[in-house]
Amino acid sequence: MTARWGVIDEAPKRHLPEGRPLAAEFNASSAGVTPLPDWSTFSRRLCVLLTVDLERLELRPGERLLDAGCGEGRHCFGALERGAQVVGLDLDRDALRARSDALREQADERGSLGAMIRGNTFQLPFANETFDKVICSEVMEHVHDYRGAARELARVTRPGGMLAVTIPTATSEHLYLRVGDDYFESPGGHIRIFRPRQLARGLAEAGLATIGIGFAHAFHTPYWVLRSIAGLPTADQNAWVRAYRLFLIRATESRFITRLEQVLNYCFPKSLILYAVKRPRRPTRAI
Repeated sequence: MTARWGVIDEAPKRHLPEGRPLAAEFNASSAGVTPLPDWSTFSRRLCVLLTVDLERLELRPGERLLDAGCGEGRHCFGALERGAQVVGLDLDRDALRARSDALREQADERGSLGAMIRGNTFQLPFANETFDKVICSEVMEHVHDYRGAARELARVTRPGGMLAVTIPTATSEHLYLRVGDDYFESPGGHIRIFRPRQLARGLAEAGLATIGIGFAHAFHTPYWVLRSIAGLPTADQNAWVRAYRLFLIRATESRFITRLEQVLNYCFPKSLILYAVKRPRRPTRAI
């Protein structure tokens, strides 16, 4: 186990402020968003790549945020820029190592907390009600017991705290399935196609009330169509895939294309976001 913040294999003997324990084993893989070059120091590119609207999540400075299934930490960096204390968790050790040092260094510069940890989704070793806000982006379609995962996310969220859970849209998933089988048959791939109401019911059973919905990444829908046609194992060698990926990279620097994608998000989004709140405890009646 390492003695500093970063990628670790065992629960650290450290605590979040106010004595709340920090530990780590979260089994969540992030997928579905196009991998792009290092953006951790580019605020504009970062904002374009975020699936969750942090303003809509009502994230405020000083709040504790868990990014469950953080991948390389795009939401972690975005939350850190807004002054939050951030913990990201994911199963992918390589993804965590790629950005954990940068997140920790930026957090140190801001006098905040920034950690990325490898762990297990169904046994979150955090104390109850540790986090003010929770993000779980493009994870639920990978796990068999998504209701169990929702219960764990609810458990570590304080009453009245907010969550943002994102999934691929059913329309885009059916499109990928029609053009190729690799998208669903690759190891670690998607095991279900969600309908929004199905996920909302699962969240409700965990005590999480859905209060809003959003859409994102319209330009990523055709990208994954191209990848599916080319065959996911060898897609990166395809000239059309490489050309479209270059377009996506350059699009992050164009305000016009950003605004255009915001409009197209209502036509063919790749991702759907459910915003939810953990119901406050009901007061106990005196006998």
